[in-house]
Amino acid sequence: MRSTPQHRVLSLENIALLDILGINNQRFDRLQKRFPDLRIVARGDQFWVDGSPQQIDELEKVVFALEHCYMRNQTIDDYDFDKILAGCSPSLDTTRQARMTSGSGVLVYGASGVRVVPRTAQQRALVDAEQNHDILFAIGPAGTGKTYTAIALAVRALRARTIRRLILTRPAVEAGERLGFLPGDLKDKLDPYLQPLYDALNDMMPAATLQSLLHEGTIQISPLAYMRGRTLDNAYILLDEAQNATIPQMKMFLTRLGRNAKAIITGDLTQIDLPDPRKSGLLTSIDIVRNIPGIAIVEMGVNDIVRHRLVSEIVEAFHHWEKKAEKKDEVVDYDTVNYE
Repeated sequence: MRSTPQHRVLSLENIALLDILGINNQRFDRLQKRFPDLRIVARGDQFWVDGSPQQIDELEKVVFALEHCYMRNQTIDDYDFDKILAGCSPSLDTTRQARMTSGSGVLVYGASGVRVVPRTAQQRALVDAEQNHDILFAIGPAGTGKTYTAIALAVRALRARTIRRLILTRPAVEAGERLGFLPGDLKDKLDPYLQPLYDALNDMMPAATLQSLLHEGTIQISPLAYMRGRTLDNAYILLDEAQNATIPQMKMFLTRLGRNAKAIITGDLTQIDLPDPRKSGLLTSIDIVRNIPGIAIVEMGVNDIVRHRLVSEIVEAFHHWEKKAEKKDEVVDYDTVNYE
């Protein structure tokens, strides 16, 4: 007895059909030839399929095997593609439930297949809040993974093609150094300051892919001052080190958001590098927008620090030292402190 034809949508996670089928869907004919009795339509990051449930189940296994191959190697060539179609891959026993279980919590598969996952409760809170909010503030001390998690969320959206551009920015404030003394043009001077953003991106995608996306403008990294006058549609925008932005700069940034756009603002209120720390706009901006629907604020603490085990103790030690100085009505001038 023949089964009733079925319609099903097979969705990919974190990647697009372009990554699987190649430019102009050049491998699609080989996939259709493997399943001649199914009607398959490729759209965005989904396959729309009509046919017998048994054959759709088999196609689902192949699709998810292709997806796992790409996530593991950050690429898939014709040899792997044809091998999986022929049923020679051990990943063919992967079902939807198995994928959901084994990949639970994975934001993106980074370089060499490394899994980027939220590692603390507040990192998870940031990921959860991102689902239902278009503007998020992630506030906390150094080492809590706020910037890394934010970039992973942005890369995930870029891979899923829910946005078209990824824009990363920082206020160009020197942390005790002088950019003017660095060699080269403005880009050469600013690139070292923006290096932490490049480092995170390098962890999450192959170098060649990153360079290509930077060259074509799909990923943009620039100082905060360059954001003035722009309206950012179909974009994911990350403002890092926001504690070094003034109130006018924060207002300027928050009003850049266009249609189908999301923004994450990260900052550490204990590391303000402005000449007058009282002019930091981060805390003021949070107070102003706190009650606006669609905006979430996630606060991270010492327990969320995921760097070397000593980092959390160092942060705590400095916190206690600063509190003692405040009680004595002393002004902490870090340029004159003798650490010996």
